[in-house]
Amino acid sequence: MGKNLVIVESPAKAKTIENYLGSDYTVLSSVGHIRDLATTGPGGLGVDVEDHFKPNYKNVTGKSKVIKELKQASKNAEAVYLATDPDREGEAISWHLADVLGLDVNLNRRVVFNEITKDAILEAFKHPRAIDMDLVRSQESRRILDRIIGFKLSKLLQSKIKSKSAGRVQSVALKLIVEREKEIQKFESKEYWSIHAMFERESAKIEAELVKKANKKIAIANEEEVKAILSELSDPYVVEKVEKKNKSKQPKLPFITSTLQQEAASKLGYNAKKTMTIAQKLYEGINIGSETVGLITYMRTDSTRLADNFVDATKSFIKQTYGANYVKTGATNTKKVKNAQEAHEAIRPSSVTRTPEDMKPYLKRDELRLYKLIWERAVASLMKSATVEATTIEVRSNDYLFRVNGQILVFDGYLRVYSYEETKNAALPRLTEGDTLALVDVDPQQHFTQPPARYSEAKLIKEMEELGIGRPSTYAQTMETLKNRGYVTLEDKKFKPTDQGILTSDKLAEFFSEFINVEYTAEMENNLDEISKGQKVWYDELKGFYDHFMPMLENAQKNMEKIAPVEIGEECPECGSPLVVRRGRYGEFIACSGYPTCKYIKKEAKEEAAPISTGVKCPKCESGEIVEKKTRRGKVFYGCNQYPGCDYALWHKPIDKKCPKCDSLLVVKGKKNEVQCPNKECDYKEE
Repeated sequence: MGKNLVIVESPAKAKTIENYLGSDYTVLSSVGHIRDLATTGPGGLGVDVEDHFKPNYKNVTGKSKVIKELKQASKNAEAVYLATDPDREGEAISWHLADVLGLDVNLNRRVVFNEITKDAILEAFKHPRAIDMDLVRSQESRRILDRIIGFKLSKLLQSKIKSKSAGRVQSVALKLIVEREKEIQKFESKEYWSIHAMFERESAKIEAELVKKANKKIAIANEEEVKAILSELSDPYVVEKVEKKNKSKQPKLPFITSTLQQEAASKLGYNAKKTMTIAQKLYEGINIGSETVGLITYMRTDSTRLADNFVDATKSFIKQTYGANYVKTGATNTKKVKNAQEAHEAIRPSSVTRTPEDMKPYLKRDELRLYKLIWERAVASLMKSATVEATTIEVRSNDYLFRVNGQILVFDGYLRVYSYEETKNAALPRLTEGDTLALVDVDPQQHFTQPPARYSEAKLIKEMEELGIGRPSTYAQTMETLKNRGYVTLEDKKFKPTDQGILTSDKLAEFFSEFINVEYTAEMENNLDEISKGQKVWYDELKGFYDHFMPMLENAQKNMEKIAPVEIGEECPECGSPLVVRRGRYGEFIACSGYPTCKYIKKEAKEEAAPISTGVKCPKCESGEIVEKKTRRGKVFYGCNQYPGCDYALWHKPIDKKCPKCDSLLVVKGKKNEVQCPNKECDYKEE
């Protein structure tokens, strides 16, 4: 055992960090949380509401062995350092570890780092601090709040409308999806038209769109209006305006959690869960031959800040690789995100010199694609803007004005690196004001207004972020919960609420509109953030919520209509009560309406698929046929269809041909489908 013990929460990074620290340190893992709220006490909340919402914790199931090992290791250690993730959840895990292991939370033994590289780890261990109890209380308050809402509302909805669960953030996200669906259903499409004209001068052509009449924006409602306009168009068609402007296109900021999820969805087709799973692996460490190293910084962050050493190294890299004219000058752009934890950094590569091309041999395809996205976005953010020359040409006929816009890329800037954006060149012919054009063709086009689009994962995450609902670290889990509860389905990668999802949202809106809404949820997030800064007392905030929430819950318990199960028109064979459709953990099933007095559940009749014939006559009974079968565990074998009258069976597919040596049926075996004799005492193989 080393002199010092370091505890992290992930086994994947324990070995890497131990290698960096050397022989004086032993690094062990808690494998995530070791404790959670108990389900004891009134309502199973695990919280003493009467005693300032004091939580009652229990060890997580299956963690006894881990806790025992950590206790033993901590007793033998000279010092114990807690190096869990650099966020509120990580701070809470460190506090739970300290509490269980009997460590002094006031000692400077909490180590925080944003990347798993040797330099970052060694530097972090030079500056340990005490556990931040404000961060712990913020996480604890969030957990208690979610427990109260989740347990109370879920139990209510299960008993009244058979919905599986509700949650503080989950239910507001569902509300957004349901409200969008209702907008779509109410939407009435309206007709409108556009008119496009093709003009020519000395073989140069431009296509322009009609935009104004009498210097006012034009709106064309129907075909009759189109015909009236066309009758008023006439020569001459004169170039009234040619305007050229240089426009800058600025690079986007480096990724935070939410923008990474959005961009990975739109550019790579990854859902939020997949993105975070891959990012976690890139952060915790990849074997790159000579060492195991974290390729990116911590992926749960809402800060766009970049460390000074990364900025300096990256600007030097850009200068050497692309030229000094590509390096962004002046202050580095950042975006102030409300309540962002500024000690954190944006998601970036741990070293700019580990280019995607260099990392290609060490990463799987999906890992490489996400790493490339992160690397390019971070590097591009420190490069100069792209410049385009934008040209606008306006053509007049009587009172009507046509317009066409074009552009050419003058300087590619950050686009040299960021391959996920492109600026298309749309060059226009050289025309001057006063030029007369010939009208080649007019193309009226009919359109209809479209309803608002359903939310994709990326769009929903963006909406939640802008509204201040939840935290980036929870978005992926929220998406998964909505799908797993059967509240939404995905159609063309967009969320469509199910009937149960709509019912759930409507009932919550009817009885809990003050809590299940965007404004309250965002306000609660602000309160939790203020707790993390020591600006509010955690149990006072919980009491204010609880005292307001409970009367609403009591009203809903009394007045929310209970939906009766659907009868299927059959009687229970055991007690004669109607059989009904019920919903359980694994979906719908048919059971007795007399539950719990009668616990009858109808077993599903399994339709057995017709056996697949091999066309080979059974050599044993000579009356049956060999068919494909499966064992109880699903393994394929071949046997006589006269079973149990005939028990002839083979593991390999037979052919209608006998072995010339022993007269057994020949079979097809192996990846090369070689014809062989199945008799172990016979070695016949067809060449």
